[in-house]
Amino acid sequence: MTMLRLAGAGRPARAAVAAAAVAVTFAFAMSTQGEGAGAGPRPASAAPQGQGAPAGPDAIRPFTIDVPDAVLADLEIRLGRTRLPDELPGTGWDYGTNRDYLEELLAYWRDGFDWRAQERMLNRFDQFKTTIDGLDVHFIHQRSPHEDALPLIITHGWPGSFMEFHKIIGPLTDPTAHGGDAADAFHVVAPSIPGYGFSDKPRGRGYNPERMARILGELMARLGYERYGTQGGDWGSIISRWQAVQHPDRVVGVHLNFVTAGPPAGVDDPEAGVPAAELERMRERQASFANERGYSSIQGTKPQTLGYGLNDSPAGLAAWIVEKFRTWCDCDGDVESRFTKDELLTNVTIYWVTQTITSSARIYYESRHTPASQAIGYLETPTGGAIFPREITIPPRQWAERVYNITHWTEMPRGGHFAALEQPELLTDDIRAFFRPLR
Repeated sequence: MTMLRLAGAGRPARAAVAAAAVAVTFAFAMSTQGEGAGAGPRPASAAPQGQGAPAGPDAIRPFTIDVPDAVLADLEIRLGRTRLPDELPGTGWDYGTNRDYLEELLAYWRDGFDWRAQERMLNRFDQFKTTIDGLDVHFIHQRSPHEDALPLIITHGWPGSFMEFHKIIGPLTDPTAHGGDAADAFHVVAPSIPGYGFSDKPRGRGYNPERMARILGELMARLGYERYGTQGGDWGSIISRWQAVQHPDRVVGVHLNFVTAGPPAGVDDPEAGVPAAELERMRERQASFANERGYSSIQGTKPQTLGYGLNDSPAGLAAWIVEKFRTWCDCDGDVESRFTKDELLTNVTIYWVTQTITSSARIYYESRHTPASQAIGYLETPTGGAIFPREITIPPRQWAERVYNITHWTEMPRGGHFAALEQPELLTDDIRAFFRPLR
C-alpha cells in the first residue's frame, strides 16, 4: 500500500516525488509566515479555492484542504529516517510514550495511512477562511437544512483540532437524518483557533484565550449571527466562556464538556455541603493528573524550545500528541479502543502539514503571561456542563455554581477529555438537551 497516497505512485515514482520535494522546499518555505527559509515545505494552508473570490479583508473565502505532494513526500522521508531512543525494558507507558506502540503507529503512518482519504472526509464539510485581527481564520460553516436552526460555534483545544468534531457535525446540523428532531437543529461553526490547523499563526505576543474569543466573536458577527450558542472543551471551554462575557447580548447559552472551578473564595469551609462522592472524585482526578502536568509546564514557559524538536520530527510529534489522547481518554490504557489509528494520525498530520505544533503550544504561554483585560467574575449566561468521568479535572457542582449560572448538569456514564471524538452520541444528545429551552 502506498504511504500517504502520493498520487498512487510506486516506490520509484515516490522517490522522484521526494526528489522534487527538495527542489521546491525553498519556494514553499519562503512563502511560509514566520517560519524562515530553512523550515521545510510550506505548511498546507494553501490559498483559498475558487475563482473570482472577493478580495476584501472581510471576505468569506471558500477553502479546500489540499496538502501539496511535496509536503507528504518530505514526511515520508522523515518517517523513513526515524531514530528512536532506547527504552527501559518492561516499563510500558510509565516514562512516556511506549516505544513498541509508537513503532507500530509510525509504521502504519508510513505504509498504511491514507491522508488523501482523510482529506476527502474533511472536505465533505463546507470550509472557509476570512481575515480577522490580521490573521486568516479557517473554519467549517455547516448550515442546517432547517432554516430556523440555532447557530452554534464549537471550539477545540490542545492537542486537538477541528477534526475532532467530524462525528457530531452531521447529527447537530441535520438531526432528522440521524434519528432526531428538526427542532434540535443547529447551524454549526467549527473554527481552527489561531495558531492551529489551517488558520494563520499569530505573529506577535498576546493571543490569550480572551483575544481568541474576540476573534471568534467577530467571526460569528461576520457570518451574520446575532444570537447563538457556544460549546467547547479544553481551551475551547475557556474561549467559549470568554465569548459569553464579551457578548452577553448575543450568546444565549454556553455548553462545556470541560468545566473548571476552584474552591469558592470568602467561605470558611469550601467543602461544606459538597457531597462526599463529588469530593472523592475531584481528589481522584487531581491525583491521577498530578504526574501529567509536565507538558503544560514546558508549553507554558518554553514552547519555542519544544517546537524545534516536534516541528522537525514526525515521530516526536506523534509521541507528544498521542500520549495525551491515551492518558486523557476513558480507555483503560488501550487508546485504540476509543480512537482508530486513522483518527489519531489525521489529527497529528494536521499539526505536521501546517507546522502548527509550536504556535499551538504558545496559548499556554500567553495564558500565563498576558493578563486578561477584565475579571470574568460570575457568568450570568445559562451554562451547561457535560461531566465525563475520565475528564482531567472535575469540580464539585456546588463550586461550579459559584462561577457559572449552571442550568444543566449531566453526569456521563463514560468518556474522557476528547468527548466529541470519543463519545459523540452522548455529547450530541447533551448539547441538544441543554439548548432546547434556550432557542
